[in-house]
Amino acid sequence: MKNIAVWGFSWVPPFAQGLVRDLRVRWALEEAGLAYESKWVDADERNSEGYRRKHPFGMVPAVETDSGTLIESGAIVHAIAEQSEVLMPRDRRTETLAWMFAALNTVEPPLWNLFGVDRLHGDEAWTKLRRPGAVDEAKARLAVLSAWLDGREYLLGRFTAADILMATTLRFVRHTDLVAEFSPLNDYLKRCEARPAFQAALHNQTEGYARHTPAAA
Repeated sequence: MKNIAVWGFSWVPPFAQGLVRDLRVRWALEEAGLAYESKWVDADERNSEGYRRKHPFGMVPAVETDSGTLIESGAIVHAIAEQSEVLMPRDRRTETLAWMFAALNTVEPPLWNLFGVDRLHGDEAWTKLRRPGAVDEAKARLAVLSAWLDGREYLLGRFTAADILMATTLRFVRHTDLVAEFSPLNDYLKRCEARPAFQAALHNQTEGYARHTPAAA
């Protein structure tokens, strides 16, 4: 991958900052030591014909390289990892892929569901009935994940691309104390967030938001 441009939203409300999925891509690039340019799309532009040619759904991230355009954070992180022994060790490729899928397909859905209940629809009456079940579903996944991480620094014992997807997934419930209820899980997330590459990626994303903050925000 050469001449990499990462598209993210130019601004999102504070409750969503640090959660938008282009963070995953920035983090992977930082870990892999690949330079990239940040590009930003605002609420009006995301539905334009020009941007829809980059991302058919008008979402982020979208990544442009010399080879073409990629969408979907998991697919992009995988493409980056394929070029990085740090992110996808040759002798642990199958395990890395399995845990990447586990992060996206098993852990993220219930955590994202709870985020939606609390942050996107919190003022709607139905959420009072739905929230207890959403919490139970999230806790069930977190309990299993915590048990797996007990005694391990990272999902495979060493840091891989799977940890990028898993740690960013866990951040979807940062507005709750759910992760903190599981000591191995809490320690794991703090360990991931302390990595210099994560801090660099987060700074890059939030710096973009700061430059594009609406006057009324």
